[in-house]
Amino acid sequence: QGQLVESGGGLVQTGGSLRLSCAASDTYSHNVMDWYRQSPGKQRDLVASISPDGRRNVADSVQGRFSISRDNARNTMYLQMNSLKPEDTGVYSCAVRRTGWGVKPLTYHRWGQGTQVTVSS
Repeated sequence: QGQLVESGGGLVQTGGSLRLSCAASDTYSHNVMDWYRQSPGKQRDLVASISPDGRRNVADSVQGRFSISRDNARNTMYLQMNSLKPEDTGVYSCAVRRTGWGVKPLTYHRWGQGTQVTVSS
């Protein structure tokens, strides 16, 4: 069974930056991939998405600060997070989407275990 492994999380001060990685053991070059965030006491929210051909979408709350990218040759997806705020604190998980770009509801092949991001004020 394929796996997704997130890395790059940690503790950072307000205004700092982190780059998260999601490494896949299988090839998902034909799948939409997503980053989710679950903040303490809140539901898990979709943060950013990227299609196989590079179309991107990011949540309004992180627009202009976060960017998503992928390297299909390395089976890896990234989330560059800049100008971090305390409200960005949470567990960030990556996921391989079963459904295509623009298709709802969203369903998934696989999820990673997540990486903790903590932004101190």
